[in-house]
Amino acid sequence: MKSLRGMKVLVTGADGFIGSHLCERLVREGASVTALALYNSFGTRGWLDTIDDDSLAAMTIVSGDVRDPHFVRAIADGMDVVFHLAALIAIPYSYAAPASYVDTNVSGTLNVLEACKAGGVGRLIHTSTSEVYGTAQFTPITEAHPLQGQSPYSASKIGADYMVDAYFRSFGLPAVILRPFNTFGPRQSERAVIPTLIRQFLDPSCDKVRIGDLTPIRDFNYVEDTADAFVKLACAAPEAIEFGTAYNAGSGRGVTIGETADLIRGIVGSDKPLTTDETRKRPTKSEVFELLADARRLGQVSGWSSEIGLEEGLARTVDWWREQIQSGKLRRDKGYLV
Repeated sequence: MKSLRGMKVLVTGADGFIGSHLCERLVREGASVTALALYNSFGTRGWLDTIDDDSLAAMTIVSGDVRDPHFVRAIADGMDVVFHLAALIAIPYSYAAPASYVDTNVSGTLNVLEACKAGGVGRLIHTSTSEVYGTAQFTPITEAHPLQGQSPYSASKIGADYMVDAYFRSFGLPAVILRPFNTFGPRQSERAVIPTLIRQFLDPSCDKVRIGDLTPIRDFNYVEDTADAFVKLACAAPEAIEFGTAYNAGSGRGVTIGETADLIRGIVGSDKPLTTDETRKRPTKSEVFELLADARRLGQVSGWSSEIGLEEGLARTVDWWREQIQSGKLRRDKGYLV
């Protein structure tokens, strides 16, 4: 295992939920971090605007877009490691605007691959998703499980994964795929089920908790564990890694959405009832009913394992949401963070 101390690293999607946590971790590891945040006319940098001043001062933040190949080529040049997290990820929106997912997730990844190839990047860690497996044909899910595009989002991620494999096979690019199962924790948006449940249980303006299907099974992982998986895979010895392929990161524990709601209810101490919201359900053939990880392969090459249990991670996330509500950062009329 090598160290990232002093290494030049680039994180795309650094302004996002997982990306901002990864940047903080990389700073603690002593890496020289360039953090790419999606450009916008407001001058905001997503969740990077909320992290501590010392961490911010230790990284270089650039604004841009992975859809611009010339821009990506310039910032990736000479990097030791590139962590590619930039993506469109909201599954419901992918039904409405699938072309935008191909543009960002497939073409954007192609731009990153070309930049890494031209810029002599030492290692690329590309972010996949457990959604590429679709509903499990067997559990726990190994990396040999068939890929099934059950939403435009997951199909775009499958396309991106195959481009990574192709660039290793075609050009010898030292690229590897990290496939996290369902990550949760502070800073995650309410498009995801755990923050949706927590906010509604905590928010006094909600008289009941609206949720979609309670039966799907998920393998939830706390965000610090996911960030650790990125670091461990980046540090793994080159001779231990099979480049061009995927490595699962998951706890190996499956819980239903209903069971997850009960755990959160107990942590919060709420007696609010659950009610089914049909608008929160996916189309029947698009719903992924079970995701449960076999992450032994990642553990074998990097020593990674999930360390923070579901209950502890939920408690930490509930504490974060309590602070958001009490500080007035939650727009109760809109139901989202400002």
